[in-house]
Amino acid sequence: MKPLVDPRGGDIEDDASSTKSNSLLMMAGNMLGEISFAKLVVAWLALFIVPAVIIGVTPLIASAWLGKLAGRLTPALGIVPLAILAIIITLGWLFGRRLLRLAESSFWSLNALVIEPVYIVCREVMRHVAEKFLSDDASPRNRERIRAWAAAASGLVISLAALAVFLAVWPSTRWIGQLSDLAAPLHLMWAAIANTVAVICAYLAVAAFAWGIADATMPPPRDLQRFADAANGGRAWRIAHLSDIHTVGEPYGFRIECGRGGPQGDDRFRRLLTQLEAIHADDPLDCLLITGDATDAGRSGEWAEFLDALAEHPALAERTLVLPGNHDINIVDRSNPARLDLSIGPNSRLRKIRTLSAMDALQGQRVHTVDRKQQTADRTLAATLAPHADDIKAFADTGRPVFSTLASDLWADVFPMVRPPETPNGLGVILLNSNADAHFSFTNALGLISVEQFTAMEQVLAQYPDAGWLIALHHHPIEYPRKAKVLAERIGTTLINGNWFLRRLQPYADRIILMHGHRHIDWIGECGGIKIVSAPSPVMESRNDGTTYFYIHSLTIDDTGRLQLLTPQRIDVAGDRDSTTITPRLESVQHS
Repeated sequence: MKPLVDPRGGDIEDDASSTKSNSLLMMAGNMLGEISFAKLVVAWLALFIVPAVIIGVTPLIASAWLGKLAGRLTPALGIVPLAILAIIITLGWLFGRRLLRLAESSFWSLNALVIEPVYIVCREVMRHVAEKFLSDDASPRNRERIRAWAAAASGLVISLAALAVFLAVWPSTRWIGQLSDLAAPLHLMWAAIANTVAVICAYLAVAAFAWGIADATMPPPRDLQRFADAANGGRAWRIAHLSDIHTVGEPYGFRIECGRGGPQGDDRFRRLLTQLEAIHADDPLDCLLITGDATDAGRSGEWAEFLDALAEHPALAERTLVLPGNHDINIVDRSNPARLDLSIGPNSRLRKIRTLSAMDALQGQRVHTVDRKQQTADRTLAATLAPHADDIKAFADTGRPVFSTLASDLWADVFPMVRPPETPNGLGVILLNSNADAHFSFTNALGLISVEQFTAMEQVLAQYPDAGWLIALHHHPIEYPRKAKVLAERIGTTLINGNWFLRRLQPYADRIILMHGHRHIDWIGECGGIKIVSAPSPVMESRNDGTTYFYIHSLTIDDTGRLQLLTPQRIDVAGDRDSTTITPRLESVQHS
């Protein structure tokens, strides 16, 4: 049969959310027609309106209550503050950890929605314009200076703009309230809005300036100049690093970002695994690391296809470690890119449950979770999830109880996941969750490493002080030091707190190597002495008949205890019409 339009080749609908086929402006326009306005209203109320009113009205109500309390100070009223204090202490004792998580998530969500996009756009516009005046043969040092000055200047510009708005709105603010204000709620609302704008602008002025200085003084990222030499007789670990597989659940399915610009179905992933199994048989691998986006939209059919593909290669499956990417816990549906999932609804928790279930199936007996009280990583992921298995299955089946916090609590408890080193001075693997809870697709692509998760990781590093560590996450902690042709290439989706994350890791630089995915970019470099490896996507960046690639990295620990990166092995994955080849080991660093 030869249909006029072959459905196996897809059509324009498959390109709806593809950044390679549509401009960002066109995509935004198309999505506006698909947005669920009922959910949008709820999201805006939950994310902006209610918090804004609370921020603005709290000082008015608090000052009115304190004034009333001071005017009628009696023994009975004197008990009220003590009762309130007791209630706060009780809530903190019962829900303190959850409240801290909520506060941290809300704080960084504000940064992701307001400060991060504005700051990044301003910084990258300045860098882009400044680099236009540099010659093509300008030295890396000059480019680094330009990037540092652009970061400082953008922070200063945004800080001054926020300060100007703060000064403009300040006369309308009111910080002392009266109980009579409750009789005029409309008047109170305008005062609350003015207070909110003043608070946010004050924070933005300070935060943007601080971020600019932090970026300007951060050691610049640089391409790795050379790989280490293999030590004679030393132990070397072979790590096959895959990322951004974007498995789809249909034989002719297309992916969110590439649309018809990428391969259809999952044939390339299956051919890759067959090729990798042959390599493993000849020269065994220690680990197959997948740094996120194993699926395209976190659908159950996609996870089924991903697990089925690995099940055909048990020697690889038993070495596979996978961590969540933003698409795995996605809020965007391939059939409706404008869909908005609320954090209080079941869909976002279902995606976490599917991811937890897949990780348990693959690595549940091989990775450990961190006991925060004991500060050790001695319990397996399977043991951590086992007491909650029935509740997890029930929620996945019914979506009830609607307001269950089980999935969210488990999600926070199981990270970081740790594959301990086999010997005290061996190589361990730490899997981080770098996804920030969000409602909108842009913020969903931004990353975050929570303080709680980083603290737990430090406890693991302290538990094995002589070991080397491969630290894996999905999001890139810093933008790449490369010249961009167009401005759109510069607006990345890095960790919101990447600067803080790298600074905190610097004391461990000799013992760690970071590996990540997310941007589908091939880059091997360092920042502040920390080696960083970014994985290309072996699936996303080529049509069916094109060739893609990935790397097998070799890691070793030298005589001084430093974790070293040896010359990687590039593996080409040929298209449907080409023969598969394996290139020889590289003599120097290669970049896409």
